[in-house]
Amino acid sequence: MDTAMAAVVRETGAFGGLLYVLPPGDNALWLVVVAGAPYEIAAPWRRVALTDPMPVADAVRERRLVWIAGQEEMARHYPRPALVLPYDFALSAAPVTSSAAVRGGLVLLWPGGRPPQLSTGERDAIETGCRRLGTLLQQAADRGDPLPPPGRPRPLSPSAGRPVPPDEAAAVAAFVDRLPGGSCALGANGRVTFVTPAAADLLGADPADLVGALPWEALPWMDVPQVEDRYRAAMVSRRPQAFTVLRPPDVWLSFELYPDPSGISVRITGADPSEGPPAPSSVPAAGPSRAIMLYHLMHLAATLTEAVGVQDVVDQAADQLLPALGAQGMVLMTAEDGRLKIHGHRGYSTGLMNRFDGVPLNLDIPAVRVLTTGVPGFFTSFADLHHDYPSAVHEDGMASWAVLPLIASGHPIGSLLVSYRRPRAFPPGERAVLTSLAGLVGQALDRARLYDRKHDLAHRLQSALLPRSLPHVPGLQVAARYLPAARGLGIGGDFYDLIRLDEHTAAAAIGDVQGHNVDAAALMGQVRTAVHAHAAVGAPPDHVLAGTNRLLTDLDPGLFTSCLYIHLDLARRRACLATAGHPPPLLRHADGRTELLRVPPGLLLGIAPDTPYPTLEFPLPPGCVLVLYTDGLVEAPGVDFDDATATLAGLVEHAEPTDLDAMADTLIRHAPNPGDDIALLLLGPVDDPATTTRDDGVPGPP
Repeated sequence: MDTAMAAVVRETGAFGGLLYVLPPGDNALWLVVVAGAPYEIAAPWRRVALTDPMPVADAVRERRLVWIAGQEEMARHYPRPALVLPYDFALSAAPVTSSAAVRGGLVLLWPGGRPPQLSTGERDAIETGCRRLGTLLQQAADRGDPLPPPGRPRPLSPSAGRPVPPDEAAAVAAFVDRLPGGSCALGANGRVTFVTPAAADLLGADPADLVGALPWEALPWMDVPQVEDRYRAAMVSRRPQAFTVLRPPDVWLSFELYPDPSGISVRITGADPSEGPPAPSSVPAAGPSRAIMLYHLMHLAATLTEAVGVQDVVDQAADQLLPALGAQGMVLMTAEDGRLKIHGHRGYSTGLMNRFDGVPLNLDIPAVRVLTTGVPGFFTSFADLHHDYPSAVHEDGMASWAVLPLIASGHPIGSLLVSYRRPRAFPPGERAVLTSLAGLVGQALDRARLYDRKHDLAHRLQSALLPRSLPHVPGLQVAARYLPAARGLGIGGDFYDLIRLDEHTAAAAIGDVQGHNVDAAALMGQVRTAVHAHAAVGAPPDHVLAGTNRLLTDLDPGLFTSCLYIHLDLARRRACLATAGHPPPLLRHADGRTELLRVPPGLLLGIAPDTPYPTLEFPLPPGCVLVLYTDGLVEAPGVDFDDATATLAGLVEHAEPTDLDAMADTLIRHAPNPGDDIALLLLGPVDDPATTTRDDGVPGPP
């Protein structure tokens, strides 16, 4: 396996590669061989799920070659790995197959700056190497070898190169010693393999303590993000790098890194901090405040995972992006019904945004072009912008602009405008970081739009299933409230209903279907309809619940339902109730005394078809208030149900009985944090029918 892996890396001209295996029946790829790169760089992707937004996952899942020509393309298509490895390199990922079965995936790495397309010879070498590796993996599976093998992936050391004769080695050592400054060498694993006396002196360390150690472990003052970042950049891009760092208390040192497949040669010289780090034409210097930027980017990635709706994404992106990037303006846009939709902005006036909100997608402006093509636009000045868009007018007061595609599921769904009041050069590294960030925002925005659509659907479904208004019943005042659970879609199975039977009689029902999802809401609608149908034909409470129970046991929905049904005879001032496992109602008497109406509960609806439901008849004099509720109004973790019900009774007792809306608001306000749905129905018989019925029990929060 090692020989085949080394051969495909050599024959394709790549500097390194990663070999993944796909164990039979598994849904994830496992890294087994790392060639030409330190394991620590590949460690975040030791296991890659087939659904992960990663090149090797796409290659294996879709059985195709994935080619990423450079840093900006990686940022555009795969923002997660681009943020972890924000360096200029090229990558191919291909499926490793044998006998038409996928055995794993092969990732190959090339230095940045290579031709943007694979040559025919390179493609042939990749295909040949994948077939060879696939055959070996097939043979390993036939032998029963574990895939993946236990432990860390196996590293392949680079070839040792040509042997150096002793006289030449001595001449090389003398040559290095004569150079100004100091020199050292790092192996492919990042550890020091050689250090000159001058370098050790500059570093302030004993050569024996340096050889074999990682620089940032042997020298604590080098344990800063910039040092390891430039080392990683050299190893991944295979391009020279440079940085300047302070050796305490006051010695500034300049480092130049020159990588090749065997490791990194390092030149160390003293530096004058007033002159800044050296920047030879072949050695790119590290960007300013990179560690601070990376902190902001990691924070943005974390906060975006918690964003729920579109407005959350707008707020989080603006709060994190603008300070991290030193930008002053941001606009978040998507396409809706063939037009540009502006979801949010910072640093721009509402009037200006309103002029662009809703413009057709055939308008040639940067936001639309980036949205439709998925290609970012960077404009260092208005002259650059005007060159590409002659009709553009400079009206926002900004000096530079980056217009970035928002990518989700491989397709552009919108665009993100980031603008600066001072001119900005947008070097390649910054372009890649910006594009990667936009990718993260795009994925979060896609999830948020889906959540908003589901939430809107849930709200409309809940509104359709609950009564829009309660009927006018002479001699009865009514108030109702419904609050969805704080978690999930905001939809549940709690319901209430008031049914006018004739001039002097009515019925009330309240219930709770198990669950907080669309299934629960759908069953709730069926239960409410069944209760309404049985009540309409004049069935007594026990028969209403028994008939509804038979329907549910026939449907066998897999969910159970509690329900309480009360028949109200307003002429006789009597009521009769039956309950199917529902919390008992409260009755507040005219003198303020409140009691719990206990009746032996029947089984929950939907369990057994021939369940009896005992009834309780009680007086309903004027001035009393009947309180029907679901358990979400009283239940809380660690609180006894009887104690919670007693607390509710105390609230009812001290509430104003002539204003049921105020009473309902009080009860809802003192409810526990809604981890469950809450339905509440208050009924109060009164003497004067002309001033009794309150037809304002519209579902929703008070």
